Formats: sequence, structure tokens, C-alpha cells
Amino acid sequence: MRIFISGGCKNGKSTYAQQLAKHQNNPPHPIYYVATMAATDHEDEERIARHQHERDGWGFTTVEQPKNIEGILTTCNHSGSFLLDSLTALLANEMFLATGEVDSSAYEKIATGLSQVLSKVSNIVIVSDYIYSDAFIYDSVTEDYRKSLAYLDRFVAKHCDVVLEAAYTQIVIHKGEGMLNAIY
Repeated sequence: MRIFISGGCKNGKSTYAQQLAKHQNNPPHPIYYVATMAATDHEDEERIARHQHERDGWGFTTVEQPKNIEGILTTCNHSGSFLLDSLTALLANEMFLATGEVDSSAYEKIATGLSQVLSKVSNIVIVSDYIYSDAFIYDSVTEDYRKSLAYLDRFVAKHCDVVLEAAYTQIVIHKGEGMLNAIY
């Protein structure tokens, strides 16, 4: 089953996504945590360490894939269960280059890579952050990022069996309620 979960910061979506991925897993197949965040400062390093600690004992094999998401297809057993956390970080890594340049078409490359992943992997949970409800006017680069993430969120939602939203620590089911109930 392919599951997409989006929500605001600190809404419990990562923990819930871990539970979903764990429930999807059929031992003896492996369960992979596809980590997309590339640390750029001490705060990122602390966040990564916190997420690693939260996964302790869950049985995940961590795969660091901050770019080129289709790369997991060459390093992982396709019959495993996957948790991709998160589209938000993956887009930032692909869009904002180390040279200081911005690749405004990065979302197209990511969508192509996700198509490859979704065509080969049966059990995956994909996490994204909901960044659309702010009332501020942003600069053009930030708006490009928000529009690119919105494109990827819609793309993934279209190709997933279940679409969830974490809102105020509650899970709202937008698509696939019957399928979700089947894994519990």
C-alpha cells in the first residue's frame, strides 16, 4: 500500500508514519527509513539525532538519500516497506544547490524519481510538510519552493492509495479509509 501523509510541524505525523510503515512490513522483509534531510547547521543535526533516537528499536534500516530519490531502488530490497521522510527536505536539497543557485525545475526531477520508486515499491509511506496556510507574502524563490512542494504533494497524493493529513495531532483521512483499516 502506498500512503501519503502531510501536516504541520510537530503534529505527530512522523511518529504516525513510522507506525504505518511498521504495520505494512511483512517480516522477513526489511523496513527502510529513507532519510532525506541533509544537515546544514547544528539545529538540523539535533533534529536528525532526535529522529534517529525516536526510531531506535523499531527495526528500521536507515538509508540516507538526500537527493536522487530513485537511488533507493539500487540499494534496497523492493519487497521491503519504506518510510520516506520527507518530500519537503528532498525538494530543498534538490532545489537549493550548494553553489547558491536555485533549480526551479527540481520538482520535475523528483516527480520522475518518485514515479520510478512508486512503480517498483509496493509498501511506502511518504511524509510531507503542510506549508500553505500562512498569510504572508513571500519572495519569488520561496513562492517557487511552495508551488513546487504543492506540485509534488498533489503528484504523490494522486499515486497513493491512502492520503492522510495530520492536523492538531489528529489524523484526517482524505482518501483510502478502507485500505487504511485493512493494515490495522
